[in-house]
Amino acid sequence: MDLTPIVIAQGLSKHYGRVAALSNLNFTLHSGEFVGLLGPNGAGKTTALHLTLGLLEPTAGTISVFGLTPKTSRYRIAGRLNFCSSYNQLPGNLKVAENLRIFSRLYQVPDPLAKTKQLLDLFEISHLSSRLPNSLSSGEKTRLNLAKSLLNDPELLILDEPASGLDPRARVEIRSLLLELQRMGKTILISSHILADL
Repeated sequence: MDLTPIVIAQGLSKHYGRVAALSNLNFTLHSGEFVGLLGPNGAGKTTALHLTLGLLEPTAGTISVFGLTPKTSRYRIAGRLNFCSSYNQLPGNLKVAENLRIFSRLYQVPDPLAKTKQLLDLFEISHLSSRLPNSLSSGEKTRLNLAKSLLNDPELLILDEPASGLDPRARVEIRSLLLELQRMGKTILISSHILADL
């Protein structure tokens, strides 16, 4: 395994007035690793991911991604990572394949049609390509969100409770897919409040 550090958090904290959303988090994520942030709802997992993405600025401590500070180098980092959350919804008026093609263009993917087909096949949702996202089951929506997060072939995949709301069988399937992505060389940072997801 490559021991190159991708993410380094040291004393990472985020406070809102007297409310501590996150206090003194320390971790290092190396290239090719699958690392989970485990804790109950309200433990600060999503806050930690948003700090990693540069969506928030820490109150104390530091975080670096690819050796850069996310808040000040967000655009330099953005092309090398992607984010998936069970709480994010894709545009409901676009069909599954249309969603992937639109996001391919936003991510400046060289061949959007080929990449869309590749990911529909990888996540076994080709048969859903002409359906609207709101007509999909929770497991199918999760597969679609994961496919969308791989359009730019990210080195780092950040997942915020991607299996939330799924039944036990779907959770096992998603876990298997994530392990396959790790075998493909992806570095994965995931949050969950369920140990079996990690």
